[in-house]
Amino acid sequence: MRQLKWEMKARLRSRAFLEELHELSGVSLRRMINPLFSFLCDADEIVRWRAVTAFGEVVSRLAEQDVESARVIVRRLIWNLNDESGGIGWGAPEAMGEIMARHGGMAAEYFQILLAYIREDGNFLEHEPLQAGVLWGLARVAEIRPECFVWNPTVHVPAGEAGRSPAAAEAAFTEPVPYILPFLDAGAPELRGLAARLLGLIGAAEAVIRLERLLDDGRPFRFYDGIRVSDVRVKDQAAEAMERIRSRR
Repeated sequence: MRQLKWEMKARLRSRAFLEELHELSGVSLRRMINPLFSFLCDADEIVRWRAVTAFGEVVSRLAEQDVESARVIVRRLIWNLNDESGGIGWGAPEAMGEIMARHGGMAAEYFQILLAYIREDGNFLEHEPLQAGVLWGLARVAEIRPECFVWNPTVHVPAGEAGRSPAAAEAAFTEPVPYILPFLDAGAPELRGLAARLLGLIGAAEAVIRLERLLDDGRPFRFYDGIRVSDVRVKDQAAEAMERIRSRR
């Protein structure tokens, strides 16, 4: 296991890291999971973030082979965010979002759980870095599956053993935008910037006036784009969000 962990970490530092992980001959998807969990807390920023991407790739592939095994991994991420776990849950919201972005079945089952972490009437996470992780994860879903943010029975009714009736699924669906908007006024620049990005990706027209207030906000924050981490500014995220929203009209 130690050799596998060392080899996976070295490959995560490569620009073509997903291809590098695929080349680990004879290593099952399940064996990659424990090293990936440890990498979510790694001291190296790029290793932490690329572990998030790798989680999405590995778990989505596993879900195609054995969906229950994939569910167990997502439940472990959820457990890490519970107070009872004794941990903080670093990287868990981001990994959940990446998994859902890559697998529609996982999105149908777990999207509302991820959203609940920024709902004060849900399982609200008090720690700002975790809130930022949720916003990043939701934005990752929005990039690939914007349909998750509006009620649609073909999207939000899980299939298989975890299935439930369309009526029950609709009753459980929560409109996301009202829970995202308050983060535009948050103290931390990463919360403002990530909320702006997310609202733009889902085309939230009701956010435009509040986004305009951020056009002079030059505060930077660290942002991962799926390959690299760089400093971006809140005002640029707000401007891009407004452009996306207006292009949909």
